[in-house]
Amino acid sequence: MRSENLLVEIGTEELPPKALKNLGESFAEHFRYALDKAELAYDSVHWFAAPRRLAVSVSQLAQSQQDKVVDKRGPAVSAAFDSNGNPTKAAMGWARGNGIDIADADRLSTDKGEWLLYRAKVKGQSINTLIEELVNQAIAKLPIPKAMRWGNSATQFIRPVHTVTALYGADVLPLTVLGKTSSRVIQGHRFHGEATFELAHADDYATALKAHYVIADFHERAEYVRSELEKAASALSLKPDYSESLLEEIASLVEWPVVMQASFDEAFLEVPKEALIYTMKDDQKYVPLLTADNKLDSRFLFVSNIESQDPIQVISGNEKVIRPRLADAEFFFTTDKKSTLESRLDSLSTVLFQKQLGTLKDKSIRISRLAEFIAEKTSADNALAARAGLLAKTDLMTNMVMEFPDVQGVMGKYYALNDGEPAVVAEALYEQYMPRFAGDTLPSTGVSAAVSLADKLDTLVGIFGIGQLPKGDKDPFALRRAAIGVLRIIVEKDLDLDLETLVAKSVEVYGDKLTNVDCQTQVVDFILGRFVALLQDKGVSIDVIQAVAVRRPTRPADYAARIDAVSAFKLQDEAEALAAGNKRVANILAKQQSEVSTSVKAELLTEDAEKSLYYSLMNVIGQVEASESRDYKAVLSALSTLRSDVDNFFDSVMVMAEDDAIRNNRLALLSLLRQQFLRTADISLLAK
Repeated sequence: MRSENLLVEIGTEELPPKALKNLGESFAEHFRYALDKAELAYDSVHWFAAPRRLAVSVSQLAQSQQDKVVDKRGPAVSAAFDSNGNPTKAAMGWARGNGIDIADADRLSTDKGEWLLYRAKVKGQSINTLIEELVNQAIAKLPIPKAMRWGNSATQFIRPVHTVTALYGADVLPLTVLGKTSSRVIQGHRFHGEATFELAHADDYATALKAHYVIADFHERAEYVRSELEKAASALSLKPDYSESLLEEIASLVEWPVVMQASFDEAFLEVPKEALIYTMKDDQKYVPLLTADNKLDSRFLFVSNIESQDPIQVISGNEKVIRPRLADAEFFFTTDKKSTLESRLDSLSTVLFQKQLGTLKDKSIRISRLAEFIAEKTSADNALAARAGLLAKTDLMTNMVMEFPDVQGVMGKYYALNDGEPAVVAEALYEQYMPRFAGDTLPSTGVSAAVSLADKLDTLVGIFGIGQLPKGDKDPFALRRAAIGVLRIIVEKDLDLDLETLVAKSVEVYGDKLTNVDCQTQVVDFILGRFVALLQDKGVSIDVIQAVAVRRPTRPADYAARIDAVSAFKLQDEAEALAAGNKRVANILAKQQSEVSTSVKAELLTEDAEKSLYYSLMNVIGQVEASESRDYKAVLSALSTLRSDVDNFFDSVMVMAEDDAIRNNRLALLSLLRQQFLRTADISLLAK
């Protein structure tokens, strides 16, 4: 059967840059799904996405589906013929529907009876017949939040469509989608070369577009931009400051990237660099340049979509564009410094945090009290923590943050230093939002950690306290991120803090504002649930997590220590046997009508195996009680020495002896054994 490469391209007006990559990936994913569903053979699917096009290329696509035989079951034989052996109406109708005579039908015998059967030969459809439906299926599933219409057409898409191209090898496939009939016509670059050209063969797509000043492959274009940015910055002995998201957005704005260098007045460098960088990146999609010690340079890079014959004019135009934005930042900074952060505290009363939970001023007072409490628990300066908590949200009322919201916290630090606040307070205003995302750095001081924890806990307790628990993927207050932030700070900074205590204090600080009586338990369980997800993301096996989680340790640092200990224990040779033994013990104890004592009477031990287990266990208990708290590895290591004693006990001793006293004493011994393991985790859950 013939196979060729297929190309399908939708030529459009400029697509939304932040959505472009997702659109390209989705187009390929859903087109691949449509091909699989249609049972068309192919080697691979590759996607292209540029500002004015979405495309998929399918390598070695079969010209048609394989012919196949389809079994069409009819009525049961008992219902297909009457007592005289004549076909019933049901059988005749089924045969007619399949275009056969009853005599041509086969029989299908199963353990449930016998049925009429027709094995129909179905000829595979060609790509010419299938292509329109395949493309329409993929387009219908694109993640388009809001479609638009254009001209007099009723067609809707994310942007107006100008061309549709579908080539199977050198052949144009017939299809009409989004109001356009397929052809060989491809849009070139908007300003370079020909506006449109005809594509001779599907294999020529990427090469032909490059000849018309378009790099169609999204990843190739992004990597080219990255390479050119690094090269240009290196030539200046500077570092380009860009994130992957900014790089992808720039690559989504240009089809023929040309990296250029411009500069701004050095006087603007008196403004905090974060504000300048924010407006350069977010508003203009420029790439700031940093010195080796991370200071902002007055030169910057930008990516043009044209190869200009007069680049000076392009550079000058971009410098003119950035100047008023930087001037605004300079003006806001100068104006804001005329008022202290403390003087802005009352203005927070005009901004609601949440209708039932009060204003941002109310939240600031709560953060201050909770931060003070946490600082006392962690031996940080509680007075400075209280001060930082009180001022934490005041920079939200500055002109700079109102204009550039992403610099909240950052500007709080600069303004606090300008006001003469202690450096640790200023740093806490900046670090209160850490960690902002997975892998982000943590607050650097005890005061900062106290304020960050207080802010996150206040939000968690408040929203849970009014019954607005996150559901599904809806989490408008980012409670999951807050919970993970709480866990990371406590665990990675090894703070001896109990979630129950922290949440109870936050509930107390809220007073009568909370209506959910189960708030405290729900918040603690929610945070612990995030811990499970966090540990799974780190590759911790689920049985280890379950073994610890069932004990519900509410001190995150303690929880993490248990996880480390059980993970290490699981690798020991004794682990499997001891886990199985614990499971057996747990099953025996679970069958008892009442709670089993852990008080063992040595004089009632009659068998050598139970005596050996008892005295070995008592020796281990002495070691365990002498070890440092949270040294769970030492605890499990000591308990692992009991393996042979546990094995011998179950091989030699009848637990459920006829004598009540001996039976109860043996149960007490097993209960005492299990209690020692439960100090760390329920290792019976490690048993296979």
